[in-house]
Order: sequence, then C-alpha cells, then structure tokens
Amino acid sequence: MSGPEGPAAPALEGYGASSRIRGALTQMPEGMAKVGTLLLEDPSLPLRLSITELAKRAGTSPATVTRFCRAIGYTGYPALRVGAAAEQGRSSAHETWDSDIGRAFHPGDTATEMMRTLVNAHTVALTSTSERLDPALVGRVADAVARSNHVDIYGIGGSACMAVELQARLYRIGINAHAWSEVHVGLAIAFSNTGRTEETIEMLALAKSSGAYAVAVTSDPASPMAQVADAHLTSHAPGEYLQPDDLSAKHAQFFVIDLLYLLAAQRDFSRTTSLLAASAAAVAPHRRPLRPATRPRTVPSSKETATA
Repeated sequence: MSGPEGPAAPALEGYGASSRIRGALTQMPEGMAKVGTLLLEDPSLPLRLSITELAKRAGTSPATVTRFCRAIGYTGYPALRVGAAAEQGRSSAHETWDSDIGRAFHPGDTATEMMRTLVNAHTVALTSTSERLDPALVGRVADAVARSNHVDIYGIGGSACMAVELQARLYRIGINAHAWSEVHVGLAIAFSNTGRTEETIEMLALAKSSGAYAVAVTSDPASPMAQVADAHLTSHAPGEYLQPDDLSAKHAQFFVIDLLYLLAAQRDFSRTTSLLAASAAAVAPHRRPLRPATRPRTVPSSKETATA
C-alpha cells in the first residue's frame, strides 16, 4: 500500500541499504527514485555527505531524502548511514559508537568517568570560546544589535534553538528580533557550528545583499558562512567529543548569546531596567508566593516534660 510518504516500507530486516533500495525503487516517486539511483551507483555517499549535500546532488530536497529513508525501512538519514556503513565493512559496534558518540567516551565507562569527560568537554568549549572571542568585535556587534530596528536570527537543525534563545532574550529588553527566515534590512545573526550549513549561508547572504549587517557565529573562521559575514564570532566546538550534536558546542554558543545579550542590555541601561521591571510585574500575579519558613519543632527535654 502506498501513502503520502511513498510506498510502504518493505520487511527487509537484516538487509543492507542497497538491497532495500533495489526492493523498493520501482515503486518510488521520481524525487525519491533519484536518491535511490544515486545511492546504488555509489553506496558510500551517506558516509561522506550530509543530508543536504546528498539532496543537492540528487536534485531534490532534504525532506525527500528523509521520506526515501523511511520508504526503505529506515527511521531517517542517520539510520541509513549505519546501513551504508555495514556495506562498507564499518558496521562493528565499536566503529558505530566511535562515529556517533565519540572516541573520548567508551562503552565500558562508569557513570563517574562519563561525567568527568563531559565536564572536561564543556569546560574546554567555554574556555576556548572565551579565549578566541575578540571583545572589541563582540562590543561592536552588541552596539549594532542595540541600535538596530530589526534583528533577524537564523539557525537550522540544532542551531535553531540558539536563534530562538537569542530572540527571546533580545525581545525582553525591547529589541525587535525574530528567529525565522524572513529577510529585512537591519541586522542578521546566523548560527552554525560548522559554518557550512547551506540553507543558513544562503539566508545570511541574502540578508547581507539586502543591506543587513551580517554576523556569523561558528567554530571555523575560515568557513563559507564566516566568509559571507561582515563580522565573525568564534564559538569553540571540540570535534573529538560528542557527535554529531555536541551539547558542549551548544554551551559555547550560549556563552556568545549571553555575552551579546549582556552587552546589548548595557547600551541603554534605563530602557533595559524599565522593560525588565515591567516584565517582572506582568508575570508576578502568576507566580506562587514563597511559603514562610516554619520553625522546626523541638522535642521537649525530660525536665520540661516533668514540669508540665
């Protein structure tokens, strides 16, 4: 039976990616068939290309690639990559772990060892970010944020939450900010750990061509997105740690967000404090009051008991 996602996934448990593709190719819509044909010609592509890069090579969209993966029985693109790895002789449990989790973390580690490694990763990310950021440049970006009538903030995938977080903070201090892909003259800030996310690069480039002051927040000053931007702020992303979506890299981006927010808030102290006070007053009726501290009950001594 076929549905809106294409043909129903065949029962192919245990089969490699190529076997699954051959079994479903003739029933696929044109866009999905293009992806399947491409992968039959070169089964190693999922190991070398992101979902966006594969979609571009097939002349289709990332959403179509995702539907293709589901049509051949995988939950999504990461699962397809595991299937492709199996056909390339890289499907052992340890190789999969190293690729998706990272070599710094071992399957046999205790909870304490995992926690120490995580703390080290996050500490390195924050320390390295603070060392690599140019305070004068961050100050100039904060000035631009504070003066701007409109701030567009871009982020795709895991970086989308960074865009939403910065938008919420700036909105609290009266700065008109939006975390979506509309492009207007003003200021544009784009987040991408690698600086190679094509959709984000395109949005930032379009904003710049419309006259916006373009700011890139990435871990790579030489990345395509950094080259497009008027200003680049470095947030450290340690590649040897959690993959593919490293939370320590997000903490580094949050550090940049916090710094920009604080510096922008400084630029107009009276307006900032007035708006924050108004915000606090607005939510006050919805907060439960703190319970008064209760005095601990004391056990009377034997002497007091006898007197009573």
